[in-house]
Parts: sequence; C-alpha cells; structure tokens
Amino acid sequence: MEVEIDLRKSVEENASEYFEKSKKAKRKLEGLLNAIKETEQRAEKMQERQEKKKLSRKKQFQWFHAFHWFRSSSGLLVVGGKSAKSNESLVKKHLEKGDLFLHADIQGGSATVIKSAGKEIPRQDLREAAEFSAVHSKAWQQGLVAVDVYAVNEGQVSKKAKSGEALGTGSFMIYGKRQWFRKTPLVFAVGLLKEGQSFCIIAGPPTAVKKHCTLSFEIVRGKQKRSDAAKKLLRLFEAKSGKNAISLEEVIAALPGESLGIKERF
Repeated sequence: MEVEIDLRKSVEENASEYFEKSKKAKRKLEGLLNAIKETEQRAEKMQERQEKKKLSRKKQFQWFHAFHWFRSSSGLLVVGGKSAKSNESLVKKHLEKGDLFLHADIQGGSATVIKSAGKEIPRQDLREAAEFSAVHSKAWQQGLVAVDVYAVNEGQVSKKAKSGEALGTGSFMIYGKRQWFRKTPLVFAVGLLKEGQSFCIIAGPPTAVKKHCTLSFEIVRGKQKRSDAAKKLLRLFEAKSGKNAISLEEVIAALPGESLGIKERF
C-alpha cells in the first residue's frame, strides 16, 4: 500500500489530513449503504404491491361472495344474508326452483338458501345448512348452545302478507308445512380453501369446512375480540398460504360476532 506524504507538512499534519479523509470516506460509505438499504426496501414494497395486485386479479368475484357462504360436504353452495337488506336481495334474486330456504326459529337471523343445482339435497347437507343458519342468527349473540331451524321449498316463501299486514325489508311469509331441525347445535369453523392458484376463506359447519379446506380451526365462544381472533387466524393461515394470499378483512368478515375463541386445528 502506497501513501502520499506532503513534505511541506509535519508528520502530525499529514496524519491529521488522512484521518479527515478517512472520516469522509466512512461517511460516504455509510450513506451508500443506507441508500442501498432504502432501495432494497422500496423494491420489496413494490414487489409486495405487485403480488397483491396479481392475487387480486386471480381472485374472481362471484355473486355469493357478497353474502355468508360455504360449500356443503357434497359440494352444494349454501348462502346466507348478512343483514335485512342482504336477506331481501338473496331471496329475491337467488332463491330459485329446487332450492331450499332455511331460517332459525328466532327473531333476527340470516335467510339461508341451499342452491340445489337441480340435484336432490342429501340429509347431511341439510343439517349443515341448518347449523350455518343457527350460527348466523341472534342465537349466537345470546349465548345459546342450540336453536330450532326450519326449512321450506322455494315456493313456500313469499313477500305477500296477509290482508292488512305489511312486510318490512328482509321479512317473508312462510306458507305450508315446515321441515324442522330441532335443537340444532351452534358449531362453526373457519378454513383456508385453495382455488386454482389462489386462496380464500370459507366458514361454516366443521364437517363441511374440514372436508374442503387444507387447514381449518373450530370457532367457539371465548374472550377474544373479533379483530384479535382474526389477526391470530390470519397468522396461522399465512403459515400455509404465504403472505398476502388472503386479507385480514376476509377473515374478519367470516367470523360470527364478538367474544370468540379458537380451538386447535382439526
């Protein structure tokens, strides 16, 4: 290593000059390293945004995504309203010939529809739809362990009230004989479903969720806030799906109210 020395200066002056130069070089190096780090962070964030956009493009929105929904054990679509307005929309637009309508025998709850797809609905699917309807009713909020649920054909559901009566949004008249599912238990699960190259959250009866999902957890009443339970579930699901495959909002929307607990995977 060669070092240039100014003969006009003393040894101390030369040493001091090189010391100052080394400090400047160190500051430049630190600035360069910080710039590289910032560039890498920006590139990482940009990649995350691109991955999110890519995933959002892969996830195709279906009409039933606007409601509560799950796939029964045999693969039938079961859909439930999220509010009075949502119940109204579901029945008016999507209750078709051959479908079944279910509702918990309690004031306040989700109008539930089994889309038969022209097939005979298996008994197990009926029970699962009844459990789904039970959970998405006031019974869950009231802390009940079971509630009666009834099912009728699509032709028995009407917006035509008896003479002199008026039906509000999300209210319907049920005519004829009802099929009852007495003391339907309030059981619920949330799982991670892989559809093609993307993932989504499916929530409903444990038997159906477990059958279709790669990872699932039973949801019970507990002491966790809905948002806290959702954050925990998101971390558990991301261990399987990877980051940004699903959103916190998706998980929150799938959960039935507040005061929740998460059982171990099953």
